[in-house]
Amino acid sequence: MNHEERHPSPGGVHAPHLSPAYASSVKRAPHERLIPLPHGLHDFGAPVFGAGRLQPGDHDTTVNARVNGEPLGERVVVRGRLLDRQGRPVRGALIETWQANAAGRYVHARDDHDAPLDPNFTGTARMLTDERGEYELISIRPGAYPWRNHHNAWRPAHIHFSVFGTNFTQRLVSQMYFPGDPLLAYDPVYLGIPDPKGRDRLVSRFDLSLTRPGWALGYRFDIVLGGDHATPFEDEDHDD
Repeated sequence: MNHEERHPSPGGVHAPHLSPAYASSVKRAPHERLIPLPHGLHDFGAPVFGAGRLQPGDHDTTVNARVNGEPLGERVVVRGRLLDRQGRPVRGALIETWQANAAGRYVHARDDHDAPLDPNFTGTARMLTDERGEYELISIRPGAYPWRNHHNAWRPAHIHFSVFGTNFTQRLVSQMYFPGDPLLAYDPVYLGIPDPKGRDRLVSRFDLSLTRPGWALGYRFDIVLGGDHATPFEDEDHDD
């Protein structure tokens, strides 16, 4: 049995643990068959998230890290619904996002990309879904950035989404891309999803109704947790 046969896709539209074109997955993918471990009580002892733990501006990266001015870049409003496999809204779920700034750089010690940091922007946000399972993120459109996967490799603009259940063991991670990005055709992370329809579910839709006149462009990005229309999820250790 070869390496790829030992590590098939987790199923359906989800990317496989091992995707040779995505170079770092070769080192990160497990080398032996995964063994499921039973959950103990300690796995369910993490806090249940509630609205009282969030601050009013936590969902808005244009204000939640402001020091002495506005962050630079094109403002965007991203809104969507979190749905279960039957299409029912998932209420009160914690969603966290993180992203690069408009110049394509993360506020992270390992990011040595030769691009400026923005003193008024960290690129992180968090929010709870409402009674309709809806969330809203206000942010800056991230820039593309180079990475060392292969020659002349650039990651398309994207926002990372992390969806929590009722504790820290229930976490799903995905990425949202922007429509019309030419870099998608060259991106091993995006192309690592075997089902083309699954890839499409990671691309947000421009929505004029969400656009704020003279201020920000609007995009819609729904997240489906399972079933025939599931959003592709990834190994949460893949943070490129």
